[in-house]
Amino acid sequence: MLPIALLPTTADQAPLIRNLYQFYSYESSDWEQEDVEVDGRFYIHDEHLHRYWQDDGWGAYLVLADGFIAGFVLVERSELPGIDALELADLFILKKYRRHGIGQAVALQLLGGEGDWLLRCYAQDAPAVAFCKAVLANLSRPAQAIALADEPDLLSFLVSGARH
Repeated sequence: MLPIALLPTTADQAPLIRNLYQFYSYESSDWEQEDVEVDGRFYIHDEHLHRYWQDDGWGAYLVLADGFIAGFVLVERSELPGIDALELADLFILKKYRRHGIGQAVALQLLGGEGDWLLRCYAQDAPAVAFCKAVLANLSRPAQAIALADEPDLLSFLVSGARH
């Protein structure tokens, strides 16, 4: 596997994350049924995007493979009632770097860190569901499926901070 690194970004790198997010949106546009705006880009909620550099527990990271940008990961502090956990909100790996174990390595690094984590994926997104199942199968800590009513199309898993 290529050497990988997770690089925290700063607010001045928001345009870079925004650009990469266009590829992420494109790939999910078929099952999310999203259209581009009149400028030819997918909509990105700017206030939400800026929270990754403003809010505690939130962060935007570049995924580097062999020193090159291979994707990004967005982490949020869950705002769901009764869930005190970080959420692996969005993980995107460019096609060139897929099938090399990079996404799984990044997810395992994050979910294997401190505290509880929430992992969610859309049931309609078959590759994401397969990815989540593979990550959960390789975790060194317990995880359980949980039912949350905020978005019924999301499969949700709570990864406990306790080790096996």
